[in-house]
Amino acid sequence: MINRIKNLILCFFAVAILVSLVQNIFFYKSENVIVSYSDFVKDVNNNQIRDATVNGNEIKVTKTDFKKYITYSPMNDPELLDVLLQNHVNITGVAYKERSILVSIFISWFPAFLLAGLWVFFAQKIHNSIGKGTLLFGKSTAKTVSQNMTKVTFLDVAGCPEAIEEVSELVEYLKEPQRFQKLGGKMPKGVLLIGPPGTGKTLLAKAIAGEARVPFFTISGSDFVEMFVGVGASRVRDMFKKSRKCAPCILFVDEIDAVGRKRGGGFRGSNDEREQTLNQILVEMDGFQENQGIILIAATNRPDVLDPALLRSGRFDRRIVVPLPDLRGREAILKIHMKKIPVGDDVMPMILSRGTSGFSGADLANLVNESALLAARLNKTKVTMSEFEKSRDRITMGSERRSCIMTDLQKELIAYHESGHAIVGRLVPEHDPVHKITIIPRGRSLGVTIFLPQQDILSKNRQHLEGQISSLYGGRLAEEIIYGVHRVSTGASNDIKVATQLATNMVTKWGFSEKLGPLLYSEENNESSFKRFKSEQQRFSDATAQMIDQEVRLFVETNYQRTKKILKKNIDILHAMKDALIKYETLESCQIDDLMSRKPVRPPQGWSTN
Repeated sequence: MINRIKNLILCFFAVAILVSLVQNIFFYKSENVIVSYSDFVKDVNNNQIRDATVNGNEIKVTKTDFKKYITYSPMNDPELLDVLLQNHVNITGVAYKERSILVSIFISWFPAFLLAGLWVFFAQKIHNSIGKGTLLFGKSTAKTVSQNMTKVTFLDVAGCPEAIEEVSELVEYLKEPQRFQKLGGKMPKGVLLIGPPGTGKTLLAKAIAGEARVPFFTISGSDFVEMFVGVGASRVRDMFKKSRKCAPCILFVDEIDAVGRKRGGGFRGSNDEREQTLNQILVEMDGFQENQGIILIAATNRPDVLDPALLRSGRFDRRIVVPLPDLRGREAILKIHMKKIPVGDDVMPMILSRGTSGFSGADLANLVNESALLAARLNKTKVTMSEFEKSRDRITMGSERRSCIMTDLQKELIAYHESGHAIVGRLVPEHDPVHKITIIPRGRSLGVTIFLPQQDILSKNRQHLEGQISSLYGGRLAEEIIYGVHRVSTGASNDIKVATQLATNMVTKWGFSEKLGPLLYSEENNESSFKRFKSEQQRFSDATAQMIDQEVRLFVETNYQRTKKILKKNIDILHAMKDALIKYETLESCQIDDLMSRKPVRPPQGWSTN
């Protein structure tokens, strides 16, 4: 209310200034010419004056040619009236109105009052802003989430049932603490949510706030850290001080790794601002002062960088892993997001779940949103399976590059390449089923073969890995068989990279080599040179490095030859699949089944022969 009154006063002063300016500029719009009294007398004597309005010593003159000006008589010239009458000038007098003392004072002092008021107003504003910044610099910036602000509950969270079960106990404790305390149980002081980005850690914290119905404070780890040493620690103290007044309550710190990294790595040692803040968090969580009724929940996707003192028992007593959702979890997440949009009858969440392996909850929410936007652009009333498929392909592979112009020979080569991947993938044992083949350029690839697993693969055996290596070389070998070794393209560069990395891991990490046995020879996923790794780590001899190279080559060569035999044996399917891809550009799993059974290819749904 006070701020509104101040704003009204400020507006009043602004309007007054504006009116004053307008009056000064436009009041004498046609009479703003001032001439000397001598010139005025000359005009009177020359009979050039038609009207004269006398107001004290001010005279407003209208000439015979209707031009107007103003002049002022010195010392109220007593002979002026006689001269005007002798020259037949029409004289008009203005009655003098004496102003009151208050009006005179107001008019004379109004500009001074206005400037003084404006100066006081802005000075107070500056003082308040500086004062607030100084006093609140060390105050906590945690936001309070009321019961009406969050509508998220555990029903809105899916894909992590174990994590939900873990945090549900916290909610029960906050609602009925006596049930746990009667057996001597104590509420955990800290809960650390660990998981990859987008898995729903923050969403889970919102659900806890919605279910517990207790005061909930949220803050980011980066909000503690400032350039001045001690500010972060002050904010931590203030945050816990406010929380004690509202206990039982929940504190949620998002991205705690911004302030909870291991100590001792700063350039300034123990005086580092981040370390001071971390020290204060450690003391507040488990120091001399008890924090009964306060649960600190933190989230991070980098638990490996956190300080050990932060992870010990008595501080973060529980560490809850929020992993990427599995097959059933992705289906449940898709169903939750699909409730918010009109979905067609042909949409099958389980099929979409199979095709989104590795997607996080945030990725699945983005998939549903992109599908709804695509359906809206097509002026559809419901989101169908087609929009979901296209959106998934765009997210995973990039948008279609319809503007990319390819010759018939280039299309044919790409069709043979992708057909080689699909045929080998269908015929080697324990390989994921082929879901779709396309020769429409997407992202940086000119063609794509999509394999969808029937279920989430938790671990892979040797046969499955060798099948992957064989299918990866299917594209290159298809080109070699059709065009010859001298016309093989560079399109298999990424296939070779992935296949070589798989074979390397089979030898150095997973113990699939009979000569080398189940020993670990590598700890780096991106290591491509054994000699460089050997020089850095000194884990094995030169003879062992040479043997590793030989075993990796053996795995690759064995599967390379197997792939060549499969393609030569099924050369007719290779040609037929190439023709179908040239005709339709994209083949679905049912069409691939026809080709593998050596049957005529059925046209895709909605295909027109015109």
